[in-house]
Amino acid sequence: MAKPRIEEAIKNLVEAFIEHSNSDLKLNKAELMTMMEKEIQNPEVKAKLCAADLDKAMERMDKNHDGEIDFKEYLKCVAFMACRCFHKKTGKCPETQSCH
Repeated sequence: MAKPRIEEAIKNLVEAFIEHSNSDLKLNKAELMTMMEKEIQNPEVKAKLCAADLDKAMERMDKNHDGEIDFKEYLKCVAFMACRCFHKKTGKCPETQSCH
């Protein structure tokens, strides 16, 4: 029997964050870049990762401006990426989220 996909996705998201975060369970810019390089395998997406994009991503995610991404900020980023994926597959954005 196949593993439940949503359960497995949640487990993987949590494990990736814990594996790449520092001892206080936050990601700094270098840790975020390392995580993205390791965890994103799609060559098209990977090619778009650069330092300038990472700076923009950090600005958007780091809502409390402490220079690190906590788990709640990470989840918001994952939700945004899920919306972008949904938009790419369906051509539509979820009504409650902006995918742009």
